[in-house]
Amino acid sequence: MGEEKALLESLSMELRRGTLVLSTLSRLGEAAYGYALVQQLEENGMPVDPNTLYPLLRRLEKQGLLQSRWETGGAKPRKYYRRTIEGDAVYRALRHQWEEMAAGLERLLKEEER
Repeated sequence: MGEEKALLESLSMELRRGTLVLSTLSRLGEAAYGYALVQQLEENGMPVDPNTLYPLLRRLEKQGLLQSRWETGGAKPRKYYRRTIEGDAVYRALRHQWEEMAAGLERLLKEEER
């Protein structure tokens, strides 16, 4: 039973990892800082470890999909991220692909129930 649980946890993590880019891009149409993004994702059923999210944000910025700016007016400096125009286009394309895949998977799962 322990091996089955470990396998399920591993497969679930793979599934979440595969949706992390889309989930992250979906929240960054408006500027947000890392910790707020972690909270938003968690509140919407997509928990993510900050040690996973921050490297992803840097990678997406390096790829030109996000832009960042530092805000230093508050109690502590915060780096805000937002999708770029290219990021908007990539987000729309990934969202479209996700919707097609989700619909196909839904058909497969319903078919299996018959």
